[in-house]
Amino acid sequence: MNHPPSTLTVSKYQNGATSKNENYATNNDGTIKMELTSFEIGRPLGKGKFGNVYLARAKPYDHTVAIKMLFKSQLLKNNVQHQLRREIEIQSHMQHPNILRLYGYFHDKQRIYLVLEYAPQGELYSKLRKVGRFDNETALIHRDIKPENILLGYFGELKIADFGWSVHAPSFRRGTMCGTLDYLPPEMVMHQPYNEKVDHWCLGILTYEFLVGKPPFETEDSSTTYRRIVNLDYAFPSYVNEYAKIFISSLLRRKPNERASFESCRESMWMQTFCKDKFDKHLL
Repeated sequence: MNHPPSTLTVSKYQNGATSKNENYATNNDGTIKMELTSFEIGRPLGKGKFGNVYLARAKPYDHTVAIKMLFKSQLLKNNVQHQLRREIEIQSHMQHPNILRLYGYFHDKQRIYLVLEYAPQGELYSKLRKVGRFDNETALIHRDIKPENILLGYFGELKIADFGWSVHAPSFRRGTMCGTLDYLPPEMVMHQPYNEKVDHWCLGILTYEFLVGKPPFETEDSSTTYRRIVNLDYAFPSYVNEYAKIFISSLLRRKPNERASFESCRESMWMQTFCKDKFDKHLL
C-alpha cells in the first residue's frame, strides 16, 4: 500500500518541544514561529488576489507543507488585514481531519506567510469539472462551502480550506461571470436580513452541483441569475434520483424557516439510502 508523504503534525511540536528535545518558539496561539529560511520552496500550487501558494518542505522537520504568501500591500489596499488576523486566530485552533490545518505563520517587510497542510489531490472543484458530475454515493459532503474551497488529501479525504482566503488555480475557475452569486440565497440577493439558514440553502446548491455538474441557477449574466434565484427557477435532469430531488428541494426554499434542518437532512431517505455506511462508521 502506498503511504502519504510526511506532513507536519503540530501536536508533536505544539508546546515548542520536538521528539529531539529541541525547543522552538511558539506564537501566542500555540503555532510554531518560523521564517522563510526554514523552508525549501517548490512549485506553485495556486494564485489569488492577495498572493500565491507554493509547495514547500519544512527543513527542521522534513515535512511537506503548502505556504501561502500574501502581499501586505494588497491586504492594506483592500483594508482586510484585520479580517486576516481573525481568520488566522480561528483556523489555528481548528483540529479536525476534514479541516485544512494551519501550522504556523510569519512575516517579513513585504509578505505574510501562512504554513498550511498540503492537500496533494488539489481542489474538489477540478475533479468535478473532470468527471462532469458525481453519483449519489459520492455527492453529499459538507455545507456552507463551494467546491473550489474543498481540497482533497492524499487518500481523497475532504479538507475544508481557506475560510474566506482561498487561492485558486486560474485554469479551474468558474466559466460564468456569476462566481459565488450561484450560491446566494434569495434573502441575500434581495438584501434582506439573513441567519444560519443560508447554510441550509448552500447545502442544497452544493448537492445539486455535485449531482448535475453545475449550480441550479447558473446563467451567462448576473441579472438573470438573480431573477432565477428569487423565483426559484430551476429544474432537475431526468437522471437525478427521486430521493435526491426531495432532499435538494427541501433545502431550496424561498422562506428560510421552511428549509429542512440538518437533523432532518441526515434522516432523509436519500442520505439513509446512500450514506448508511458512513453513518455506521460515524463519518457523518
